[in-house]
Amino acid sequence: MVETSTNFLGSRPERRLILVGLLRAMLTTAVLVALYYTLPMNEALHLSAVARLAVGLIIFAGITTWQIRAILRSRYPGVRAVEALAVAAPLFLLIFASTYFLMSGGGSSNFSQSMTRTDALYFTVTTFATVGFGDITATSQLARLIVTFQMILDLAILGLGLRAFLGAVQMGRQRQATADDQSGPSNQ
Repeated sequence: MVETSTNFLGSRPERRLILVGLLRAMLTTAVLVALYYTLPMNEALHLSAVARLAVGLIIFAGITTWQIRAILRSRYPGVRAVEALAVAAPLFLLIFASTYFLMSGGGSSNFSQSMTRTDALYFTVTTFATVGFGDITATSQLARLIVTFQMILDLAILGLGLRAFLGAVQMGRQRQATADDQSGPSNQ
């Protein structure tokens, strides 16, 4: 009796599911970062930084929408939300890091220094975290506009995005509780 009341992680199968979900989340993040460092990024597509950013953000919006729907349908919406955040957060950051990397290579006047992929990721994360160490700065008007746009989106993602994921978890749990109630105690 005491064990079930203090065991906030649930039963052994539920703990296993949580562990598998966390491992999948870490693997997803690792794959996204590996793709960022290995995929070729150059001007072969002849798209401007703004066009590439727009395409990336459209893809991000589509994946995020799909993830929220998956949370709503999931039997374990909390675990599914962790997995969704493990896709959404790195993807968002890597879209901007890719944009800054390409802008840095496209013209030395965009940033205070030429950036490697690691520099671009570092700059993106310091901007996202609102730390802004100042060692790398946007110097062109276009770069400053895109960095400002990222800052605004950062705030929106932190506020509205997290609220959307948490709302989906709550709705998914309510749906699951209703489904469990309808199936009756003999099926639990």
